[in-house]
Amino acid sequence: MHAHLIQMDITWEDREANHAHLERLLDHADISPGDLVVLPEMFDVGFSINIDKTRDKDGATLRFLLRLADDLGVTIQGSRAVRDCDCSHGENRATVVGPSESETTLLCDYAKIHPFGYGRETEAFVGGSEVKTYAWGGITVCPAVCYDLRFPELFRAGAAAGAECFVIGANWPMARQSHWRALLVARAIENQAFVFGVNRVGNDPFIQYAGGSIALGPKGEVLAEAGADERILTVPVDPDSVRAWRKEFPALADRRL
Repeated sequence: MHAHLIQMDITWEDREANHAHLERLLDHADISPGDLVVLPEMFDVGFSINIDKTRDKDGATLRFLLRLADDLGVTIQGSRAVRDCDCSHGENRATVVGPSESETTLLCDYAKIHPFGYGRETEAFVGGSEVKTYAWGGITVCPAVCYDLRFPELFRAGAAAGAECFVIGANWPMARQSHWRALLVARAIENQAFVFGVNRVGNDPFIQYAGGSIALGPKGEVLAEAGADERILTVPVDPDSVRAWRKEFPALADRRL
């Protein structure tokens, strides 16, 4: 089985344009049924705090992901803004859809636990409270979103819940690009897990993005890495490699805190 990391540019606050752009990108990808497709944070609208406009209020992005996953026979981890109530704040969610028994369905809807206060995300979003996992091809995956990457306790909780792979969608600014790569490598090494980090490229009205999407193995080894252009990283994933490394070097068994 393979994971496909979709490093894409995002049109500001234009859901229809981004849905269409993603489909065009996937038309050129070598994707097989059973694979995992990973998208950047808020791939449908960009990192906007204008939640009245950008929230997935009619479920258009969810329906789009469900249709895409059904057409391709894959699991997709996307991201969207959701506000389920009449309150002023919403949630930035990693939404995962894929096959379940005889139909394609919502597998996981993880609310980003750490809104990015420095980037004003807290003005429109509240943090979630639950670390979640989902199953993909015999491996347990823990989703995370962008700024979550700076909080290793989330990843440790995921590992304790059985995660063997962490998947992070992001809009990570060029200004702190070195942090992005260093933290992803650290999360892979310390949790002895696959880590797939998918960042966007291009610009929004406020920020420049440098991509740098990367797929890491459970020893922190680089399986594939992108530059600053749109591209799709495709990597094979062998769940047994995580289990073999954890058995050979059982560092997680020595946890005390």
